[in-house]
Amino acid sequence: MLNRLPLNSWPWPTPALLAWAAAWVVLLLLRPIVPAPLAVGAATGVALAWSLQLQGRWRQLLTGLGFPLSVWLAQGSQPLPPLAWLGALAVLALAYPLRAWRDAPFYPTREAALLGLDRWVRLAPGAAILDAGCGAGHGLRALRRVWPGARLHGIEWSRPLAWAARWRVRGATVSRGDMWAAPWADYDLVYLFQRPESMTHAWAKACAEMKPGAWLVSLDFEVPGVAPEAELRNPGQRVARIYRPHRRITRRP
Repeated sequence: MLNRLPLNSWPWPTPALLAWAAAWVVLLLLRPIVPAPLAVGAATGVALAWSLQLQGRWRQLLTGLGFPLSVWLAQGSQPLPPLAWLGALAVLALAYPLRAWRDAPFYPTREAALLGLDRWVRLAPGAAILDAGCGAGHGLRALRRVWPGARLHGIEWSRPLAWAARWRVRGATVSRGDMWAAPWADYDLVYLFQRPESMTHAWAKACAEMKPGAWLVSLDFEVPGVAPEAELRNPGQRVARIYRPHRRITRRP
């Protein structure tokens, strides 16, 4: 039944919340009639089965392991009081507001992930680069290692993360806003580390707004049906896929 649910089409973290809720329902139903370890095991199996339907290793791990972690915290020798859970939820909502859940969760870019990107992408001195959804500035730092003389810009919906990016990447222009509403027309390169569901939207926006000769670089996730110009594969790092919106290559089915 789970494989019939459109889990990957729902905005994150909705699938994880539903999985945890289903696991708790199973636990509460089984606790009165079977030994506690069996009830917990069955409920954990529900969460794990749900997680296997999701795309992305981190989403699978968070969904599958979140429920047993919550049981351990709730039934430990010193269980957390309700106010502690509410406080943690308030901090999460402040750092990562609900509107941002439709985009990628907090996925930091490793500083070595983009090394060598300048072998494929030729940018003039002082080129304008946008990190769309820059989080706490990890992608901006990685971009600076490749193009130290570029004009770096970042946009991030979470206000605390935008503050962190400004503090961590001095000299970059970081604004708090919606990466999908902000124009991309003035940038020579737009960098993304989003999620698979976002890439069709990102490609449409890049083709509609970016100027001829501009570049779109996506870490880890590809544009469906479009072959990249090149792929950067550094050892131990995620693959960076390089696109030219105005010189597209359609991938054969």
